[in-house]
Amino acid sequence: MTNSDPFTKYIHMQLSHTCTNAPGEMIGVLNLIQRANNGLLLFGAIHSEDEMWAALLLAKHLQWPVVADILSGLRLRKLLTSFSDIERNFIFVDNLDHALLSDSVKGWLKIDVVIQIGGRITSKRICQILEECAPFSYIMVDKHPFRHDPSHIVTHRIQTTIFDFVGCLLKATVSHSRSTWSSSLQLLSKMVEWQIQFQITAESSLTEPYVANVMSEALSPESALFLGNSMPIRDADMYGRSWPIHSHSVASLMLNSDIPITLMRVAANRGASGIDGLLSTAVGFAVGCNKKVFCVIGDISLLHDTNGLAILNQRKLRKPMTILVVNNHGGAIFSVLPLADKVDHSIMHQYFYTSHNISIRELCLAHSVKHLHVKTKAELEEALYVAQHENMDCMVEIESSIDANANFHSILKKNASQTAQDTIRFLSVPFNQCSVKDEFCLYKIHKIQCSKYRFALSAPSTSASVVDNCKEFYREGFILSLILEDGSVGFGEPSSIFPSVRCGLEMAILNAIANSKGSNLLDILHPSTNENNKCEKSLEVQICALLDSNESAAEVANVAAALVKEGFSAIKLKVARDRDPVQDGMFVQEVRKKVGCQIIIRVDANRNWTFEEAMKFASLAKDCNLQYIEEPVQDEDDILKFCEESGLPVALDETIDKIQENPLEKLVKFTHPGIVAVVIKPSVVGGFENAALIAQWAHQLGKMAVVSSAFESSLSLAAYTQFSSYLEIQRLSTFKLFDVKAAPSVAHGLGTYRWLKEDITPNPLLIGHNPRSGLVEASVDNASRLLRNFQVDQDVICHTIAEEKVCRYQLNVEHNNLSCSFEVIETGLKTNDTTLVFLHGFMGSGEDWITIMKTFSESARCISIDLPGHGKSTLHGMKSATEEPCLSLEIVAEILHKIIHHVAPEKVTLVGYSMGARIALYMALRFSSKIKGAVLISASPGLKDKLARKIRAAKDDSRARSVIAHGLQLFLSSWYAGELWKSLRSHPHFNRIISTRLQHNDIQNLAQMLSGLSIGRHPPLWDDLPNCRVPLLIIHGEKDKKFKKIAEAMMNTICSGLRSKVEEVNDVHEVVEIPNCGHAAHLENPLPVIEALRQFMSKL
Repeated sequence: MTNSDPFTKYIHMQLSHTCTNAPGEMIGVLNLIQRANNGLLLFGAIHSEDEMWAALLLAKHLQWPVVADILSGLRLRKLLTSFSDIERNFIFVDNLDHALLSDSVKGWLKIDVVIQIGGRITSKRICQILEECAPFSYIMVDKHPFRHDPSHIVTHRIQTTIFDFVGCLLKATVSHSRSTWSSSLQLLSKMVEWQIQFQITAESSLTEPYVANVMSEALSPESALFLGNSMPIRDADMYGRSWPIHSHSVASLMLNSDIPITLMRVAANRGASGIDGLLSTAVGFAVGCNKKVFCVIGDISLLHDTNGLAILNQRKLRKPMTILVVNNHGGAIFSVLPLADKVDHSIMHQYFYTSHNISIRELCLAHSVKHLHVKTKAELEEALYVAQHENMDCMVEIESSIDANANFHSILKKNASQTAQDTIRFLSVPFNQCSVKDEFCLYKIHKIQCSKYRFALSAPSTSASVVDNCKEFYREGFILSLILEDGSVGFGEPSSIFPSVRCGLEMAILNAIANSKGSNLLDILHPSTNENNKCEKSLEVQICALLDSNESAAEVANVAAALVKEGFSAIKLKVARDRDPVQDGMFVQEVRKKVGCQIIIRVDANRNWTFEEAMKFASLAKDCNLQYIEEPVQDEDDILKFCEESGLPVALDETIDKIQENPLEKLVKFTHPGIVAVVIKPSVVGGFENAALIAQWAHQLGKMAVVSSAFESSLSLAAYTQFSSYLEIQRLSTFKLFDVKAAPSVAHGLGTYRWLKEDITPNPLLIGHNPRSGLVEASVDNASRLLRNFQVDQDVICHTIAEEKVCRYQLNVEHNNLSCSFEVIETGLKTNDTTLVFLHGFMGSGEDWITIMKTFSESARCISIDLPGHGKSTLHGMKSATEEPCLSLEIVAEILHKIIHHVAPEKVTLVGYSMGARIALYMALRFSSKIKGAVLISASPGLKDKLARKIRAAKDDSRARSVIAHGLQLFLSSWYAGELWKSLRSHPHFNRIISTRLQHNDIQNLAQMLSGLSIGRHPPLWDDLPNCRVPLLIIHGEKDKKFKKIAEAMMNTICSGLRSKVEEVNDVHEVVEIPNCGHAAHLENPLPVIEALRQFMSKL
């Protein structure tokens, strides 16, 4: 550009122009785009769904990072497929606004080309950074000829429609290789998003950012959103988010497989009128878009347009509206502006906030508008549900507070800024290899090997029940050896309890990555950019001694004194060990007297006391200056009551252990200041990620996060030492962020090392007296060396678990006039005493069970069978699907009985799902001499009502005819569109599962199975349940409300028939709920299913 050239070039692009015959100016624009290294797409306000799709196609074509404004319709997109599918095709950077709160990000962000499509951007921070980064090539595309460049940084103003511009670029050749800059920007946004979501979820009160966040989830493809000015649109732009959508059909997945996203129509009135007339505008928008509109406005905006309520009440030519009024009794936007820090609080309220006490409920009553008033998160979610399912206008008044809102916005901004700064530091770390290994920072696993170990302990673990006269004690577990493609090796230590599997795998992955980078686990979790950062890290971790109280009070006190002399500054004493709580109180008094007042004493009751017993202990221990008591009461609901009535500080342990899924949502009720600590066992809470999440929640509330081991080997102790150091860094960072004085370092619960008589490595972790501090500590450097040079002591290895071979074969069976050929899949040794036979559901196959079968192949012979018409099984001699079906539950059960007799002479345990579970239940009732036990996943004994059976049989007959007439693909779309499959549709492997459902060889007999085994065609088995003597394990998914009721009803029926105590019934039959899944529990969340099955087998 010369000095005589105008800064902005105006290009009028005609419809006839293509990339090959475009005018010179347009060819220049194309050259700029093709040469861009750090290109950025900005999507402003877009007003039609067709234009949104065009913008989305451009994003996919260019593979540039996308900043989607809330009014673009792309910010609140609904995802029809898994995260990875979206991230491969699009680089959404939804949280750039809050990332820019960090000066490090501002300095790092280098942009060379921007393409803006649509109207102006809501985010002021993004507009400001664009000004600061200028000059660069800034291309603005809009169909009107007017200048729209308040910052004077646009270099190319293209007047054309979005369609024409996108159409031109789609024909141009551009590089599709994703740059490191793009991937880094995407990672930065994801990390900030994670922090924002953490803060919003962890906050127990109902906040305005939470409203914006949950509002996004409430939207459906049939609805639209209208946002009021001032705070509502800003909150939606900052905290609105994309959500997976679960109500789509298989057909929609197939139609949208190229761009698996549903867009949301979002509108606002961003003119000079400010907050005037917003409700009236929203009503007009609802009429124009012909969708169910959700409107979010502030209380002052509503009061400036109360006449809009009269228009709302007319209800002409539109669908019902839901108006969410955020009532903070004033103008909250002023509280988040710099002005609020400089002006006296009373003046802000008097002159800026325009505070009021007008009743919104009375306004609604005067205009006959339904009114709901909410003050909590649960009430808001309930109100949104009511509003969505009622065919009438509804106003939801959300109670808020200006001061609380300002404070929470400040917390969000501080944490987002810190996270962005930490992420930039991570991206700048000069590891041995590039910090972003490939476009998704993925490491490819070459091989995993698992070995079982057994080594001696010097004493029984404090949780073990000891057999009299037992002199030898052992620890058993597994070692995972994980090898990356570059040859780097990492070790992990899972046990047989399923949450620890994830922990062991995470441990192995983190250690492998650390070895690949020539680093250590701590530096992977918290990268160091220079030596100063390294000095800030806690290189020593204080250890809390663990003391069992099996001896007399005097003897225990003497042992405690010896531990103090050894250098322990903290001691945890086990109580509630078959003694009266009064005696335990006296034990603690004796220990305190012996060790003095400077030593930290913790006690652990392991939920063994009733509330009354715990209070007896508290009356004696109240003057013993306990740091805390872990889990004092049996009933979780009594924890807060104990805090308030006893005055003793409490720590959570077992309560934490039970919340692997969505921990923040379940921790909300434990914000009470009397709960001062959380004791976190990574192997029990489900790994390091969950452990870090729980610890961050604790730190933010000023509670201690204590890492605790579960009698693992030096491998885990070394990893936990580094993880403890990481948590200490995070704790200090949190306190610094909020200008809070940091408490002394936490002593972590790794004292179980004293129980290890042997170890899985010849060079165990050295934990002992540190002469510099005078305390017993674990060294981070020692832990790093151990993991980097880890060697396994082969003397403690029992055996190495090899990849289980899967045997497949065909088995022919004759039954009456039927000739059947069954596909059988088998794992495990035929010499195993236990045999499991797996029966899949309708549309499934024996392949569905492979993962679970391999898990049990060490201890059981596992057999799965493709049922008639499914997979590779075929039948001959059948009638056509249009005739009366000759297959039935009875016939299929008799055929399977023959097969089982042939392949397994001994008794077997049946594991069935849905249709397979009905077959398994029938066989347990009719062939009990052959069945050892039955596991019923999502089972129903049938329909009790005769008319309901007739209707269901007719429906299934119609479906069977549809399979034959229209083929599997169309049938699948209809079958999996139902409410029953909502949870499965959101599963990341749903597409893969659907593809397996298209691979049945015998469609005619598949239809026969649907018709003949219809739940409406066989007599109900409810009356037979009380006579069932085969042990039953009845499993249902947490989200499968229908089958949860059926499972409970089955158990009640069994109990009433047996006329015995419930405890005795539960010894034979059991109901288990699988968390975080729906109908297909074995596919959606197999680990808890495996654990439930393992426990059931141990009782048989």
